[in-house]
Amino acid sequence: MVGEKVRLGRATVLESHVVIDGDTLVGEGNRFFPFSSIGLVPQDLKFRGEASRVEIGDRNVFREGTTVHRGTAGGGGLTRIGSDNLFMAQVHVAHDCVVGSHTIFANAVALSGHVEIQDFATLGGLSGVHQFCRVGTHAFMGGATVATKDVAPFSLTVGNRARFFGVNGVGLRRRGFSPESISALREAYRILAGGQPLAEALSRLEAKGPHTDEVRTVVEFVRSSKRGVVLARGRRGAAGEVEP
Repeated sequence: MVGEKVRLGRATVLESHVVIDGDTLVGEGNRFFPFSSIGLVPQDLKFRGEASRVEIGDRNVFREGTTVHRGTAGGGGLTRIGSDNLFMAQVHVAHDCVVGSHTIFANAVALSGHVEIQDFATLGGLSGVHQFCRVGTHAFMGGATVATKDVAPFSLTVGNRARFFGVNGVGLRRRGFSPESISALREAYRILAGGQPLAEALSRLEAKGPHTDEVRTVVEFVRSSKRGVVLARGRRGAAGEVEP
């Protein structure tokens, strides 16, 4: 079922039992699997039927049961998704969320309203992100993680509640980051997550410049956080498993 205001780009495929409604713009080459529900009214009691939209880029995959709700007046009226993202079965993207490009959402990930997911982030199955939180670029959230603060860029974050387990080294190596860049990030996070008050740690880190582009991204992300950043350290068990 496709609503009268929906616009679908070239080579986009809708399998059976897909519903797309509302003022929804879908780019080219997307694929929607059965029981995807896109552009319906948000699950927000403040919503009063105001005009709001969903915008979706190109070459995204929405697996079975994925839901993407349109925006609200309180959040700017827009839910936006970039390109080349994979949403596995039962993922929920709530109203006014902003999702970048090249992200992966494993099964049953749930985003509350007003969440920002930056490019190349990966969210493990059954994870949840609190409203108004951000997940930084190239971050990896382990399965069943609950983030009530911002998840730092390039980080490995796991647990309920979320804990910081260092740099997402495996993911960064797979994506072609140099050993020098990864080493610089490790050193930056040793300072930021070292137990000092965050303002002092940031000042100490900035004084160590010049920095790589990745470290500058981390500093800007932490400085711009409104909810705080997950930097409380977790630990690893005897066999190397993370233990929140």
